[in-house]
Amino acid sequence: MSPSPALPSEFLSALTSLRAARYRSELKLAEVPAPARLAPFGVALGAEILCNNEELAKGRFILLHDPNGSDLWGGTFRVVTYIRAQLESEMGNDSLLGNVAWAWLVEALEEQGVTYTHVGGTATRILSESYGTLATRPDAIDLELRASWTPVGTSMKEHLEAWANILCTFAGVPPVPDGVTLLAPRQNRPDR
Repeated sequence: MSPSPALPSEFLSALTSLRAARYRSELKLAEVPAPARLAPFGVALGAEILCNNEELAKGRFILLHDPNGSDLWGGTFRVVTYIRAQLESEMGNDSLLGNVAWAWLVEALEEQGVTYTHVGGTATRILSESYGTLATRPDAIDLELRASWTPVGTSMKEHLEAWANILCTFAGVPPVPDGVTLLAPRQNRPDR
């Protein structure tokens, strides 16, 4: 078994900046295995947003690094993301939904002041219909956004924060300005 190669200083810098990212407390983030064949170095984070034990959205944020660069990427780093959320049927049937999902991505990157190139992706609506013993389940519409871009520089903090904001948008969790704390929802309780 050969020893693993030392991590390049640019990748170490990127990892340090990821650890400094701030995101909403509703978002649960954990490191997951990174794809091994896409680049010599990589890190992957899985995330989910839950409300009352119901998953509102989930996703992955993957940072790839090839010290030799990639003509396809146009750089030495590549961010690859995935987000999936279940939608209400009225929203899920909107023919402009893909355009809206893409706009959420672009706006989130711009709001964080992220510098990037070579952005691309797809937005997909998925209709799930149940049959047989599962026929009583209501139809479900999911929205998936798969996107990637090439970050400029080694600071990835803003890239992760922008992606976390997109995930919250998909989950229907409203944005909160700095310094503002949302009140917890009222619990249904009997009148006294």
